[in-house]
Amino acid sequence: MRAMQFTGPGRPLRAADRPVPDPGPGQLLIRVRACGVCRTDLHVVDGDLPDPKPAVVPGHEVVGVVERAGPGAGRFPPGTRVGVPWLGHTCGVCPYCRAGRENLCDRPAFTGYTRDGGYAEYIAADEQYCFPIPGGYTDAEAAPLLCAGLIGYRSLRLAGDARRLGVYGFGAAAHIVAQVARYQNRAVYAFTRPGDRAAREFALALGAAWAGDSTGPPPEPLDAAIIFAPAGPLVPAALRAVVKGGVVVCGGIHMTDIPAFPYEILWGERVVRSVANLTRADGDEFLALAPRVPVRPAVETFPLAEANEALRRLRAGELRGAAVLVPGPGA
Repeated sequence: MRAMQFTGPGRPLRAADRPVPDPGPGQLLIRVRACGVCRTDLHVVDGDLPDPKPAVVPGHEVVGVVERAGPGAGRFPPGTRVGVPWLGHTCGVCPYCRAGRENLCDRPAFTGYTRDGGYAEYIAADEQYCFPIPGGYTDAEAAPLLCAGLIGYRSLRLAGDARRLGVYGFGAAAHIVAQVARYQNRAVYAFTRPGDRAAREFALALGAAWAGDSTGPPPEPLDAAIIFAPAGPLVPAALRAVVKGGVVVCGGIHMTDIPAFPYEILWGERVVRSVANLTRADGDEFLALAPRVPVRPAVETFPLAEANEALRRLRAGELRGAAVLVPGPGA
């Protein structure tokens, strides 16, 4: 099968011919129809995340069709369309798993990082960590739901019942969160890169109450803020923007260092918290909610062989919504 594999930190992915994976016990062999390109993939490729699987195939927003099941797997019959997310496996026995907090598992496996992901024609995945894909979405539209959507949804939940919600970094996750937040009758304040007029117009088109540069304040105080941009200096900026008792949620897996800031902007029972991975319950809830909103991801598709170009455009902030790789008719 064709695949794009990691060759080292900061290096382009390399096209490779690899054997079709053989599904193990409890696993599915899935023919990939689409795979979203996530900022976490950038963190893997750029070396921000340590110790990936050698020559790993990135990609954890995978939509495909079940080809066959490994021993003991029977949840999804052949031909079923399923999604494979970032959380690929948990141990089930550590204190976090036993407490229902599998997103914090001590011995997890992550799709496209510690095990091969969806920048390929086929993937093997644990069936208990796959999701059925709701109808009404094309394969490419469904792909961003599996991380941009899931992490965005978890971030939104951790922001509490905030009515005035700031979103820093208006990309794949933010454009989905904005749609859910508007469905929940929240006012969305979108913070974009300085001078990024296209991102501001995109946010306003999705119903944001305001859109402006991340270097400035919002027009009114916020109840909570979610930061998707991997820029540590945005944390004190968001703290200054939220009211007493407000929450600042860091929604990424990696962020540059947070600079020192005065205690007074944290005082008043403001909270800074991170989001780590996801739970399967998050996935079930969000994928049931998305068609009701309805969430409509904006996607731009690329052939599998152009994975490096899709990553470059993501890194440069040149995408409107999400990039999605499609293996194509020869897959």
